[in-house]
Amino acid sequence: MSWNERHLSVVTEGAELAVFRYGPEPVAGVPTLLLVHGYPDDHRLYLPLIQELAETCHIIAYDTRNAGSSSVTDKPGSFALQVLVDDLYAVLAATHAPPVHLVGHDWGSIQAWAAVQDPRAAGRISHFTSVSGPDLQHFSWWIRGRLRHPRGWAQLLGQLLRSSYIAVFQIPLLPEALWRLFLTGSYERATGREVGNNPIRGLALYRENFQSSRQPPRRVLVPVHVIVPVKDPFVSPNLIDGLSDWVPRLRVTKVKAGHWWPATHAADFAKILRVPV
Repeated sequence: MSWNERHLSVVTEGAELAVFRYGPEPVAGVPTLLLVHGYPDDHRLYLPLIQELAETCHIIAYDTRNAGSSSVTDKPGSFALQVLVDDLYAVLAATHAPPVHLVGHDWGSIQAWAAVQDPRAAGRISHFTSVSGPDLQHFSWWIRGRLRHPRGWAQLLGQLLRSSYIAVFQIPLLPEALWRLFLTGSYERATGREVGNNPIRGLALYRENFQSSRQPPRRVLVPVHVIVPVKDPFVSPNLIDGLSDWVPRLRVTKVKAGHWWPATHAADFAKILRVPV
């Protein structure tokens, strides 16, 4: 495996990020993609997709501060969402990337939603493709809306059941023990990827970022394509309801697949990314 792979380390507040670049240099006519993975993955989630696209696209991927070859410093910084967004923009700055097509999965998509609402997105992000990761403010708004209307209670219950693991992750010591005892093996059998100790570090994502918010999402000006794997056990397809209220250039595609669709259906994903919104 090479696909003209290049490595870079980017030092940010409290972390050193491992950044990987693939494909040709970003010259005129060559699109640039920035791929952000979720939890408990690292950039390897996207290797099948990179293989599909590296011949014609300039691709940037990185291990977020909770994952892979990235590391936290002796005085680790926060795992709060705004810090993760700052990491994303630090990667863009260090790679001197032209405007990118931002692609996020799971927690990578959660970070990317916040990134496209950031004022720094202007001129830096041209498109956004989201898979299996909602905007957290939209998620809070969606829950409150279902609470107010009895007809939405069934949808709400369904999503709460899908999200029940988040409550478990808040319990001290228990999720760490679960990862050591059997969750690591379950993940590796399901994905074919080693997970190492990163899930334990990544629990901070859930412990720092799930306070209820009453702030509405900011209007997103770039085109957004939301891919909805309808067999995802963690994210309800109904969470797309109301997105068009604040994402005017929205496209939604439903796929008959599970949570790790970007890896299991990389060829299908590549076809979609070759034709941006």
